[in-house]
Amino acid sequence: MIDRGNIAWRTVESRLESDLRHALEQDEIELLFQPQVSIASGRIVGVEALARWHHPILGELGAHPLFAAAARSDHLSQLSAHVQEKALRRAGHWPEALATLGIAVNVTASDLARPDFAGRFAAMTAESGLDRSRVTVEITESEMIEELDAAAMLLAALRRDGFRIAIDDFGTGYSSLAYLKALPLDYLKIDRRLTQDIVGSARDRIVVLGVIEMARSLGLRVIAEGVETEAQRDELARAGCDYYQGYLCAPPVGEAELERLVLAGVSVRD
Repeated sequence: MIDRGNIAWRTVESRLESDLRHALEQDEIELLFQPQVSIASGRIVGVEALARWHHPILGELGAHPLFAAAARSDHLSQLSAHVQEKALRRAGHWPEALATLGIAVNVTASDLARPDFAGRFAAMTAESGLDRSRVTVEITESEMIEELDAAAMLLAALRRDGFRIAIDDFGTGYSSLAYLKALPLDYLKIDRRLTQDIVGSARDRIVVLGVIEMARSLGLRVIAEGVETEAQRDELARAGCDYYQGYLCAPPVGEAELERLVLAGVSVRD
């Protein structure tokens, strides 16, 4: 029997892969910025740069399907560099209202496998005019880093150069503790599924509290992703979480909306 569903999905995947090269050549990959909020002050202190692609047929595609298509079509390194360079360049030209915000830029396991990545990333940042202290390199924890020692050395070089290092989506993969032990980190970002658990069952809450306590014991600042309610924010605050991002403050937004939020002195505290 023909599985028409699988055939249809493979057709979609093939279309994405073939269209991606054109999208990169025509600079069709856009960026949105999700605010990161200090729990103590309720103020926006930084953003995470997120890729978006307005596909002519499939509509808006987020980072996950976009990078998955890039990995299948051997354009992953090209896409990653494109998004990083664009995010840094944009932030380097932000108006005064946004000039003190930090910006988190995602890097892939493939990036970390390239010995020249630290130098290339530092050069991109210098060209953008950004102060390195404003830039955080985020590694997705669910991606397998095959050469952990080499990745740790590369990230240590970036950290010595003044960049900040974060592990993203913590709690979704299988190498969490190994990454915490091996990588030179400044921030731990709790995956949105763990964030939801902070107001879940007693067992769920214990797990989240344990992650936050462990991170703080290691001297890391904690960022919670996917915060949608005041109850979640308040429980995270009591647990010692430092920052959050999520729809409680704002979805990923364009630069004009980001500037409006910052100028308005957005505060979501009671």
